[in-house]
Amino acid sequence: MIENAPLVPAWEAKFRDEALLKAAHYGTALEGNDLTLGEVKLIVEGGVESVSQAEDAGVVARERDVQEVINYRKVMGFLERLEGEGLPGDSGVFYYTRELLLEIQRLVVDRLVPGQEAGKYRESQVVLKNSITGEVGFRPPTFLEIPFLMDDFFRWLNSDFGRREHPILRAGITHYVLAAVHPFGEGNGRTARSLATLVLFKEGYDIKRFFALEEYFDKHSDDYFGSLMEVSNQSFRLEDRDLTPWLATFTRALATELTRIKEKVRELSMDIKVKQKMGRQIALSERQMKIMEYLNSNGAITMAEARRVLPMVSEDTILREVRDLMKKRVVVKKGSTKAAKYVIKK
Repeated sequence: MIENAPLVPAWEAKFRDEALLKAAHYGTALEGNDLTLGEVKLIVEGGVESVSQAEDAGVVARERDVQEVINYRKVMGFLERLEGEGLPGDSGVFYYTRELLLEIQRLVVDRLVPGQEAGKYRESQVVLKNSITGEVGFRPPTFLEIPFLMDDFFRWLNSDFGRREHPILRAGITHYVLAAVHPFGEGNGRTARSLATLVLFKEGYDIKRFFALEEYFDKHSDDYFGSLMEVSNQSFRLEDRDLTPWLATFTRALATELTRIKEKVRELSMDIKVKQKMGRQIALSERQMKIMEYLNSNGAITMAEARRVLPMVSEDTILREVRDLMKKRVVVKKGSTKAAKYVIKK
């Protein structure tokens, strides 16, 4: 339904922008970033490239928090370019490589770690501790094992045998392996989510890039981290673990997010009817989109209701937007008094 809905270009751009914003905000919030959604929006939509530019845009915060968001936005842009260009093998099949993984991590930690540590596997042992109790919750493999474990994983991911699995399961497994091996000193979670997203994008589940799993993971962080830890503590050997608890969480997250988008698209089904009626797509402004959302939900709108929908806009501006919709033959006016209503043209 999402793939086939002939939404107007402005709607598609809005959905993609919202997904990028949520990925940057919630993907870094999971790691302790304190920026608000509004502050992240200023950075992402303003094309901010540095901490000083963020301050000029009105974001006064920890340098690290700002840099993490800048980096995550760049990673999403990198994945988008890969989706379009790809790195095909001889057969035209996309091959996932160590070099690709290292480049994603380098972008994730740019200016957050010394340059010589970015884009490289860790060279020391780490443990994951409870931030409150200090108790060790998980011991990743030793740094000496990392190259062998990751090479084994990429062999499976690129093999005919591995490609028999459903793309969503492949993406979930990708996320888990990176979280479990913990191959980097910094940025493992963001890198894991990014590579898992790329697997979805490259294997038929980009869904127009309308979705961001990061919001679900952040809002259900106990389930997210808990299921990862539950699997990791089953056995010392990675290959002996049953990934079902984690894959249930991952697939639930994707199902929830895609259902939310599907319902949003359903609300905008008028776009389909308008396109069929007019024989072309109708470009709507941001304010007109909000008016159409209200009409799709309520059937009609008065000026008083429109003022509540667009509280920061003058009545004259609202009238201009409504008259433009009438000119485009999308809505019609019923009644001629101040109590007149505007409805979707049949």
